[in-house]
Amino acid sequence: MTRVAVVGGGVGGLATAIRLRVAGHDVTIVERNHAVGGKLAVYERDGFTFDVGPSLLTLPDLFDEIFRLAGTSLDEQLTMVRLDPQFRYSWRNGSQLTIPDEPQDTRSHFEAFAPGAGEQWRKFDDNGRRIWDISQRTFFAGPMSDPRSLLERMDSPRDLLDIDALRTLRRAARDTFDDDHLRQWAGRYATYSGSSPAQAPATLACIAHIESRFGCWYPMGGLGALREALERVALDVGVTIRTSTEVASITSTPHRVTGVRLSDDSFIDAPIVVANVDARHLYDDLLPDASAAKKVRKAALSTSGFILCVGVRGRTDGIGHHNVWFSDDAYQESRAIDAGQFADDPTIYGCISSVTDPSQAPEGDENWFLLVNTPPGIALDAERARDLVLERLATHGVELRRRIRFCAHMTPADIEHNYRSPGGAIYGASSNGKRAAFARPANRGTKPGLYLVGGSSHPGGGLPLVATSARIVADMIADDQP
Repeated sequence: MTRVAVVGGGVGGLATAIRLRVAGHDVTIVERNHAVGGKLAVYERDGFTFDVGPSLLTLPDLFDEIFRLAGTSLDEQLTMVRLDPQFRYSWRNGSQLTIPDEPQDTRSHFEAFAPGAGEQWRKFDDNGRRIWDISQRTFFAGPMSDPRSLLERMDSPRDLLDIDALRTLRRAARDTFDDDHLRQWAGRYATYSGSSPAQAPATLACIAHIESRFGCWYPMGGLGALREALERVALDVGVTIRTSTEVASITSTPHRVTGVRLSDDSFIDAPIVVANVDARHLYDDLLPDASAAKKVRKAALSTSGFILCVGVRGRTDGIGHHNVWFSDDAYQESRAIDAGQFADDPTIYGCISSVTDPSQAPEGDENWFLLVNTPPGIALDAERARDLVLERLATHGVELRRRIRFCAHMTPADIEHNYRSPGGAIYGASSNGKRAAFARPANRGTKPGLYLVGGSSHPGGGLPLVATSARIVADMIADDQP
């Protein structure tokens, strides 16, 4: 039995800890906040509950695999709902697109939106299918430190073309769809992951396919219920969890890591340390390494966000669980964000989980979680940003201001403070650029015994990728054991 210290109790840390404990290791999670979960966090007020991190679960089988390793299952731990419709998209000119759960119905909805768009969506989805099938056996199959590690997993040079990394997602959208609204819809799968449609590779088209093929899921009780289930299962298998505990440093000899020193100067002896923290914090503060820190900074940060949690009186006609109100000018919005500015006319994402789960709001009311993408590190006047978002929402025909019971906010500075995420970057590094996948910090740390897991490292941010990261790291540790 090898002692393992996991620094950070986010989803990546919890998932890795469960895997390692089941494999027979003695695992301790050390978390600086009062609760585990990291960005998978919840805000509660006056009977309203808001998921203030991830608000959607895709590829739930990845979590079912973790739970089954621990002798239980996702269905035993949570009541899962497959959402139908998945999303409602709206434009200010009155155009609306609803995405149902059934792919054949989705094709019909696209065709009704714009003549010929049904077949165009099918081509876009087929491309996403090819990308996903290749990515599973290449990009997501193991660690990646350089392009060679990806090429070694490819069946043929054709895979390199079919993964569609040479086009941007914006170019793929323009090549596929005739309608500008649908091009904007396709570009959302870059902003969805904290990146720019003009810079991120068309590889991200696989996200739309994943939603269509495997569904958009919601655990009753909110995404916070997933956090609670992971914590519960971790404790059940024997993981030690220490919250409200600050790690001051990761200790090491010239040859390998030796454990973690806490802020109270106590020490956890562990020849294996899993860092579920941002790589910049790791190499700047916990285990200073100037060369590694310089390399980490080459990866551009993902976008951050301005978040509103709005307790709303009454019910809203025509609202969905997941909603997007698009800006009038996708190019202007993208240019503003790339220039480090808060867009004057931002695209607004809204999750109203009380549509599906009445427990998330008082009877007859709604819990509105609103998110606007922002540049990382931007200083915001929260009140002005709030007023702009609510005013822009009203121009879409959604007037909330007279129905608000309260309105709480979270800025990029708050995200940075709460999660030690530089600039408040929600997804760690962005996917911008053809080499972005190789710029992410490696899962293997700079000293033997050190491993990186979570959104800051390969394969990236978001619940499915973080769960994949946990599997990759657990497998690496197993392979490295004598």
